[in-house]
Amino acid sequence: MTLRVLEFVVAGNEASDLLPVRSAALLRAHGARRGFWTVLDEGPVERCLALLLELDDGEWTARHVAADAGVENGRTEDGEALAHHDGWVYVFGSHFGSKAGPLRPRRAFVARFREDDAASGPVPVHVVRNRFRLHRAVNDALAAAPLTPLPPGERVRARFIVETLARGTAREKSWVSRLAPDDLPLNVEAAAFTPAGTVLLGLRFPVTVAGEPILVEVAGVPGMFVAEPAWPRAVGTYAVTGVTPPGALTGFRAIAPTSDGGYAAVIGSIDALGKGSVLLDDHPGGGDVASRHVRFRLPASDSRVVAPDRHLLAGELVADLAPLHHVEGLAELDGRSFYVTDEDHRVALWVG
Repeated sequence: MTLRVLEFVVAGNEASDLLPVRSAALLRAHGARRGFWTVLDEGPVERCLALLLELDDGEWTARHVAADAGVENGRTEDGEALAHHDGWVYVFGSHFGSKAGPLRPRRAFVARFREDDAASGPVPVHVVRNRFRLHRAVNDALAAAPLTPLPPGERVRARFIVETLARGTAREKSWVSRLAPDDLPLNVEAAAFTPAGTVLLGLRFPVTVAGEPILVEVAGVPGMFVAEPAWPRAVGTYAVTGVTPPGALTGFRAIAPTSDGGYAAVIGSIDALGKGSVLLDDHPGGGDVASRHVRFRLPASDSRVVAPDRHLLAGELVADLAPLHHVEGLAELDGRSFYVTDEDHRVALWVG
């Protein structure tokens, strides 16, 4: 595949995910014929929303979007995944930590805003910090799943789980009750709503013991935003098979629904090389892995017979994106593929 690259400067930051703009009012407000949301992953969510726009004259530009999270301003970090649902744009935090740990409660959040509201003035953003409730739901689902996650390794467990528990206990944080010593640290990197209103969360880590990427299907995310919130629950776990190179570990980097009812995704390394990653200290096979564009489908929801291997989703390789290692988002639109990368601390949009 031949790719054309467009480079942008957006608040001097790196981009995560790529979500097509659906709001006609928003496009009109910017004089654009198409556009994509991205989230800049080094700062609070209200300072990290941006648009990559193709203007009516064919020129591309980037616009930093002003936003206001009210009392939650400045209390989040590391937004990683974007998804549409019912007129809202949802932003999911990584629920992870720095590359050397521990887990950070500021990253355990979900936010949302009305896309039409971004057409004028600062966009109101509703942030819900779940204080590891989603971590607990996903870990419980993985423990009960028919697939086998890769054990985290002793350094990973010590830095991400043991140290988080110790810090929370010392500070008398109520969220320590939602962590357990044998938990897996989660790195949520991708998200897409299903037609049923559930969310597919693509994990960069953990992966399966065979090195394959894991999805967890979660119900009840919109219920987090009501006056008396109800917390999400995991309703399915899946592994995408047949697309991981031999001997490698691949996690999710992005997920997007496709027009035929399936899903496109980017899979790649479980963490970046050369940045002090404890994950790669314990699992070096997950570092030097080029990104791949793949597709998969969920099992039919109305199936009356649950097959023993229903959790295994056959993946199809669309494109090997080597030498790109840091593809953070994708969209399939009008017969073309769009990718966003964070190579060299720039925002780069690649068009195929």
